[in-house]
Amino acid sequence: MRHAKRINQLGRTSSHRAAMLSNMAASLIMHKRITTTLAKAKELRKYLEPLITKSKNDTTHSRRVVFSYLQDKYAVTELFREISQKVADRPGGYLRILKTGFRQGDNAEMCIIELVDYNEDYTTQKETKKTTRTRRSRKSTATAKPTVEETQTETVEQIAEEPTAEEPTAEEPTAEEPTAETVEPIVEEEPTAETVEPIVDEPPVVEKETAPAAETAVEEPKQTEEPTDTAEETSETTPEK
Repeated sequence: MRHAKRINQLGRTSSHRAAMLSNMAASLIMHKRITTTLAKAKELRKYLEPLITKSKNDTTHSRRVVFSYLQDKYAVTELFREISQKVADRPGGYLRILKTGFRQGDNAEMCIIELVDYNEDYTTQKETKKTTRTRRSRKSTATAKPTVEETQTETVEQIAEEPTAEEPTAEEPTAEEPTAETVEPIVEEEPTAETVEPIVDEPPVVEKETAPAAETAVEEPKQTEEPTDTAEETSETTPEK
């Protein structure tokens, strides 16, 4: 009978099982994630988490105890130098197991075991979930939207009211509309431009008048020649006498 025998022997002897877990723990410390069967991962979690807790106290004694389990000085250095500082604020639960399905050969249940603080995908998802965490926050955002809309309507009303306050300034030009009427006679004075047009037409008339004047000037010599004819006539008449 197996009463109170909770250790999973994993089908191995005690020495083989200790060597296997030591090797798996060193690999997990160096690579931060390994793929194995679910049964081995559960035993590895019980084997490695107490060592990570002990690494928070960086003393010679702690290093020697951890080295007796891992038997790898590089893994011990990595654990005390890097991982212990990364998990310093975490009270426990340093490892995470993610099931990945079943192995094709023997149908063994497989999983991934990893250090929690080195998975950036999960940490970023948690940060995004904090923004929309509860329904109350959604209600608060829903109630906040009408307030924003109300503020927008208030601003629109203020903008609509501002022209009413400035209406007296718009009425002032209406009181000065006589000035606009005074401008209209200026537009009516355009007939003066029409009067200018006949002035432009007059010069041709003057040119026609000057042409006859030249003709008269040419005819005057003819008039002077006529007296000469009369003189000849007189000379002709005198001999007859």
